[in-house]
Amino acid sequence: MSNSDAIPGFHDRQTDEPSRNSDAQGGAPSSQQPMIAFDHVSIAFSGRPVLEDVSFHVARGQTLCILGRSGVGKSVSLRILMGFLQPDSGSVRLDGEEVVGLDEEGLRTLRKRITMVFQNGALFDSLSVRENVAFPLREQGGLDEAQVQQIVERLVTMVGAEDVMEELPASLSTGRRRAVAIARALAAQPEVVLYDEPTTMVDPLVARRLGDIIQRLKRQLGLTSIVVTHDMRFAERLADTVLFLHEGKAGFFGTLADFLQSPDSNIQQFLRLDAYRLPT
Repeated sequence: MSNSDAIPGFHDRQTDEPSRNSDAQGGAPSSQQPMIAFDHVSIAFSGRPVLEDVSFHVARGQTLCILGRSGVGKSVSLRILMGFLQPDSGSVRLDGEEVVGLDEEGLRTLRKRITMVFQNGALFDSLSVRENVAFPLREQGGLDEAQVQQIVERLVTMVGAEDVMEELPASLSTGRRRAVAIARALAAQPEVVLYDEPTTMVDPLVARRLGDIIQRLKRQLGLTSIVVTHDMRFAERLADTVLFLHEGKAGFFGTLADFLQSPDSNIQQFLRLDAYRLPT
């Protein structure tokens, strides 16, 4: 598929791809507010702080990569944005609208605009790839079956899974399941896509393919994305901006270039550990 016009709804939101690594440290671009903004967000579980006074923002159409070791609150940030968790303090806004404290109706509206691709894919085991991707389209209604199938085939082709259209998820590799999960997430026509550790348990070749898919979606559909990852090579392919979490705090928020050059000892240790991985 060469452009987003074939997917109803996406063409209304498509934007020109913003310049990479622009306006990361300073606030939102003067012409528009951030698509996503966390302001002084804190949350603790059983008295143990997980996020402490964390602030960052993501401009419309850009990709933020959240980096850090395991257990520093990377995935918790996504769950707060989706409304699955409520922070103890702070503000979370989507396109200027407060997310914290939404009622059930507000959360339903929020989740029409934001979708998450989970590590396990969260596909329906008893449904084929075709039926999994069709599910959100049928749930929202308004399309006849021919339109549903046209969109499904284009989305599945976009993520390179057209040859397994009739297969069940259990027969697919981890990488293919994640690609199909991305296609199903897109069927909901979101404005924001959240990716939770998309390269966990996949080989470097599959990781590169997943990175290519996420980049293509950004270019063609103007999607705003947050990618949680511990994989620095993957982040280097995708990030406009980087949030580095260390012991629950925002150790860095800014451009990828500035992150790589940061003299901070925690960041340098993280980069050194990542460099020990086998070359891809």
